[in-house]
Amino acid sequence: MTETTETHPVFSVRNLWKVFGPKADRIPENKEYAGLDAAELRARTGCTAAVRDVTFDVRKGEVFVVMGLSGSGKSTLVRCLTRLIEPTAGTLLMDGEDVRAMDKTRLRELRRHRVSMVFQNFGLLPHRSVIDNVAYGLEIQGRSREERRAVAAEMVEKVGLEGLGERRPGQLSGGQQQRVGLARALAVDPEVMLFDEPFSALDPLIRRDMQEEVIRLHREEGRTMVFITHDLSEALRLGDRIALMRDGEIVQLGTPEQIVANPADDYVRDFVRDVPRDQVISVRRAMRPAEPADATASGAELPPKALVSEAIETVARTGEPVRVVADGELIGVVGHAELLAVVAGLDEEVPAEAGQDGPEDREVATV
Repeated sequence: MTETTETHPVFSVRNLWKVFGPKADRIPENKEYAGLDAAELRARTGCTAAVRDVTFDVRKGEVFVVMGLSGSGKSTLVRCLTRLIEPTAGTLLMDGEDVRAMDKTRLRELRRHRVSMVFQNFGLLPHRSVIDNVAYGLEIQGRSREERRAVAAEMVEKVGLEGLGERRPGQLSGGQQQRVGLARALAVDPEVMLFDEPFSALDPLIRRDMQEEVIRLHREEGRTMVFITHDLSEALRLGDRIALMRDGEIVQLGTPEQIVANPADDYVRDFVRDVPRDQVISVRRAMRPAEPADATASGAELPPKALVSEAIETVARTGEPVRVVADGELIGVVGHAELLAVVAGLDEEVPAEAGQDGPEDREVATV
């Protein structure tokens, strides 16, 4: 995961709705209908609000994860971003351009050149080789055969499939097939990559390998990614920020640390209950403020973004508290008591004004 400094969003979504059913456009406009829960809305109108009044931004260069259980609306939401599913109401901008106002030509350009999607079911053409599958998007763009095969060969190598370019999809494992799908998405050099639960059908070890591949590619290229998943551990591992959905709504939006340390409600709290807190919470949140006596004390040093798990290992090894240092300045200390408080979940209500949230963490985490 990488830190982002770009201020303007790639996607800007405001009050977005997707309603299925008769006269769907009346639902967002009617406050009485909009306030009904899913069961009541279906009973009274015959409509289902798959995405309900959703607002968020996707920043340039970040991995933005949308997660939730089956039926939460996450896959419908990601398809609305490129109008594979038409939104019912709301504002949807990409780089400041109104996606909902795009004509067919402009929308086709967006899908072919600016945004690529990686699906769960791979979607490979069985009669084509790996190289030709990877080159398919370039073929749609009208590139020459020589050019698209050259680009495809480069992408095949990038995702670790060297020597397999002439094989057919049926000759590959599930993980290898998903790498072909990833290479095909990369081949068109998109501004944004959308992942719709791409690894959920893979075995756990292969799934972990593919997560590592996404992390590596993001680290090397810094490409903006929107990743859909129902797996919390996957979301925490990949996401710079996470939007947690339930019944079409975003119930909490924030960094992995914000969501684990300060769940917005009992639903989120139950979701993150079994997460090893020491592997998500930073020492910035765990530390106590430095006192004058700490300036002359000894002890190992860690940066504010180091994880509590690293501090636990350091304290266990040295027997001394860890000094938290930012830009050469001692800003806090974390010892046995602070570390135990994190592991036990006693830090959840620590106020932000205590100095334990950095500037990048001070956004409103609930929506």
